[in-house]
Amino acid sequence: MNTPNTADQKTPTGRTSGAGRLLITVYAVFAISATARALLQIATKFDEAPVAYSLSAFAAIVYIVATISLAKPGHTWARIATAAICIELLGVVVVGALSLIDPAAFAHASVWSKFGQGYGYIPLLLPIIGLIWLYRHRDVKSKVVL
Repeated sequence: MNTPNTADQKTPTGRTSGAGRLLITVYAVFAISATARALLQIATKFDEAPVAYSLSAFAAIVYIVATISLAKPGHTWARIATAAICIELLGVVVVGALSLIDPAAFAHASVWSKFGQGYGYIPLLLPIIGLIWLYRHRDVKSKVVL
């Protein structure tokens, strides 16, 4: 009986291994939860807060794109992940600031309201961690030698 040689098996390396798997898992959880929340809000009470619920749907799309692109190997996927996570960070900061400046405009919370307060501020920390992870695990050809 032939058994595969463990030396011949490819194991994930770089940004999709180790702590990268945990990062991808957290993004997947946020993608699922933000999607479920947005679908429920839009289906049941969209007329009450269309801006907040549309932002929840947009956040869900960003989390889905970030999850998929983080999980895929290659330089192109890393660039897509970087763009998605930058959009996420911008969204968290802008929506977070606006929700504190004008609370009446955000009477119904979204994932990014108050910098992700309803989610333990993870929406604020996650893109920062994600960008650091991508930077540390960028392709060799992307690294600049000073």
